[in-house]
Amino acid sequence: MADWDIRKLQILRTLRERGTVTATAEALHMTPSAVSQQLSNLSRQLGVELLRAHGRRVRLTDAARLVLRHAEAVFEQLERADAELAAYIRGEAGEVRVGAFSTAVPALVVPAVTALRATRPGIAVRVREAEAQEAYELLAAGEVDLALSLAAQAPSAVDPRFTRVPLLADPLDVALPGDHPLARAERLRLADLAAEPWIFGGSGPWSDITRGACEAAGFRPHRGHAAAGWPAILAMVEAGMGVALVPRMAAVPRDGVVMRELREDRPVRHVVAAVRGGAEEAPAIATVLTALRAAAEERAP
Repeated sequence: MADWDIRKLQILRTLRERGTVTATAEALHMTPSAVSQQLSNLSRQLGVELLRAHGRRVRLTDAARLVLRHAEAVFEQLERADAELAAYIRGEAGEVRVGAFSTAVPALVVPAVTALRATRPGIAVRVREAEAQEAYELLAAGEVDLALSLAAQAPSAVDPRFTRVPLLADPLDVALPGDHPLARAERLRLADLAAEPWIFGGSGPWSDITRGACEAAGFRPHRGHAAAGWPAILAMVEAGMGVALVPRMAAVPRDGVVMRELREDRPVRHVVAAVRGGAEEAPAIATVLTALRAAAEERAP
């Protein structure tokens, strides 16, 4: 196979455009002898004669024109590569793989992706729904570039493998049956519901969040039913089986459920993003993080 040299091919192309070795040297900021030497080397590398003397000038051979015809496709592709690389450096191109927990996908990731389609169409975001443990395993293994989780489930802030980025303090509202005596009370505190049966998971982060919020309000919640999925929890609230704390990001309107905001002792859950240490400076990842922050600000109470 011939030994192709892009720089020397560029010199040959310039010679075709400028017509003389002297003009080529001026255009490329070289000496005429350097131009002649580079073209002689290219001729030896390709094994064909590229130039013929024509008086005081040189003329491209048919072999040289054939070589340049194929080289043009290479030059065109390199121009595209330069343009894409420049866009990547500016954070306008690239692929970012995101692992996010279920309620963060419609609430934060989808709005961020929608905004990026309009402002940074060169960035491709690949979304993978994954709860915290799986998301951080994927992040550590290099299978996703960015993971979203609750702060309580995120790796320690001193873990050198990851950089944590706060996104949102998501308020927790109380879901009450539509006919509950306190559903339309003028003011509602969490402590007003101390005697109610509560619906939350038997273990895991949401159980800890519910217990912690209620204990901070001065009581230990009685778990009347255990469920982990929001459709199941809200269906039981609608049926009058109990009350529940529901993050605002996860709330889905139901006719038989009243969502009440807690103003005095409002609990929140903190949503964070994490990337591998140092990756937050990668242009495309930084652009996606900016879009996620913007989506979070839109949801901020």
